[in-house]
Amino acid sequence: MSVSKIFWLIIYYTFARHLPTSNTIFGKVFLSKQIRYLCCKHIFMKTGKNVNIERGAYFGNGLKIEIGDNSGIGINAHIYNNTIIGQNVMMGPEVYMLEKTHNFDSVDIPMIKQGSRKERDQVIIGDDCWIGREVLIIGSRVINKGSIIGARCVLTKSFPEYSIIGGNPSKLIRSRVVSNN
Repeated sequence: MSVSKIFWLIIYYTFARHLPTSNTIFGKVFLSKQIRYLCCKHIFMKTGKNVNIERGAYFGNGLKIEIGDNSGIGINAHIYNNTIIGQNVMMGPEVYMLEKTHNFDSVDIPMIKQGSRKERDQVIIGDDCWIGREVLIIGSRVINKGSIIGARCVLTKSFPEYSIIGGNPSKLIRSRVVSNN
């Protein structure tokens, strides 16, 4: 990791992450959106135009994150490396991407002593998606173009484009595509 990226990570995590939310009067006075954008533009692999990284967003070292034009990372969201976010993506507060889980295969060994395993390699969020409040994304997932993930959904699998998804575990509620039959 370059010295420049380390510098911007320090600025983000010690200062910019704690600025007020972007759409409040205080956020506008303190230029919260612009300062967080500047930090992430120097950290992320790719940062589009008009990107909004909200207050409290966590993204590890952010080196493998790509985010497209007019997209955002929600308040207190936990986004891990190797995440691609398309264009025009709305993300609610408290979205969490689960990276690891505990091993539990052996009943002869307490779970606490079995260690953990990596749960995900990459999350891809297509263009024009809306991810609701407190969505939990488990493992490697593709959220296809035009999809809506309802609040508090536990996303356990991938769905077709233009899906409306909700529940725990996740299920298809309906398609946004209207059939002419």
